[in-house]
Amino acid sequence: MNTITPSKLDFDSALQRLKGVVKRTPLEFNAGLSAQYNANVYLKREDLQIVRSYKLRGAYNKISQLPDSALINGVVCASAGNHAQGVAYSCKKLGIKCVIFMPEITPKQKIKQVNMFGGDNVEIILVGDTFDDCLKEALVFCEEKSSTFIPPFDDEKVIEGQATVGMEIYEDLPELDAIIVPVGGGGLASGVSAYLQTVKPSVKIFGVEPMGAPSLSEALKNGGPVTVENIERFVDGAAVKRMGWITYQYCQELLSSTYLIPEGQICTTILKLYNEDAIVVEPAGALSVAALEQVKDQITCKNIVCVISGGNNDIERMQEIKEKSLLFEGLKHYFIVRFPQRPGALKLFVNEVLGPHDDITRFEFIKKTNKENGPALVGIELSNKNDYASLLQRMEDFKFEIIELNQDQTLFEYLV
Repeated sequence: MNTITPSKLDFDSALQRLKGVVKRTPLEFNAGLSAQYNANVYLKREDLQIVRSYKLRGAYNKISQLPDSALINGVVCASAGNHAQGVAYSCKKLGIKCVIFMPEITPKQKIKQVNMFGGDNVEIILVGDTFDDCLKEALVFCEEKSSTFIPPFDDEKVIEGQATVGMEIYEDLPELDAIIVPVGGGGLASGVSAYLQTVKPSVKIFGVEPMGAPSLSEALKNGGPVTVENIERFVDGAAVKRMGWITYQYCQELLSSTYLIPEGQICTTILKLYNEDAIVVEPAGALSVAALEQVKDQITCKNIVCVISGGNNDIERMQEIKEKSLLFEGLKHYFIVRFPQRPGALKLFVNEVLGPHDDITRFEFIKKTNKENGPALVGIELSNKNDYASLLQRMEDFKFEIIELNQDQTLFEYLV
């Protein structure tokens, strides 16, 4: 039995309402990805949106329909960054005051953007480690100040606005066969799937979320939204502990299937898009392209669209992104190495144990008073992941005692 009614969403009115406010972003054919996956792969470039993410669509669609009585004490939102920018831009355009709660770990670039788009209409409060933490504070603030809360995803008007992404895609490519949509709270996936269900139900819609923040996957297992207490916050645009009830119902009913994408694979995709296509995406924005590998058997010779949801990436994160990519690709390895109690052990390690194309990227003795023959933390970067087995064999042959930190998550997090 249907639990949702997509037809009650007024897609056409939302599209008209957003004209002159949001940019109609391009749908670009990507030759490289198309050749790699033997499909016609298109990228919906929401990273080129005015606020560099699709979030402006839902925020403006919601705020612009509020009655004057709801605006007396201003509006409030909680956001990891992109929804905040959409709300800030909307409030400045509409002349409304807003208070925006963001996690303390929010990249400086996103905070700066919120201030730029909102100007004097915006006050930012940084609190908590995750979106869910600042959401609690925002709701308490709303109640105390009698302000109006602008939900980031679990709201019909927000979903209606995000649906315009799907409308533009269908207008540009009515012959599409499948679409990959990133999922955090589920607003974008709900809107896109709701619209496509009304115009072309045969389209497959794949929802993808980061492996470290599986709020949708856990909700589907439990028959409704549940709180995932410990999430990986790296994919900040999709790192949500608990998805909404409204968005859960849309996703549960309308998504063809869902996939979890490892954070390391997302990082590899970020670097690939930058190096090969000069496209700058944030981690959540790379989710859909990273998912192509998991759905490749279902898209052969098909027209498939990947929604690039956002491009608000801080350049200061690039070293971390590269590191996570190398670890995922099996090219970066960390060890605790105990050097043999004999002269020249370190020289032996460098000259005989390391392969001709291996590179030491980190080296530090763990015990500062026991250098040359004590344990050391060693990071090694390989040019080919297949060289790893021979590296381990040489360590054994030359009697170097090691602990492979990549295989010990607790030690890895503590030492690396």
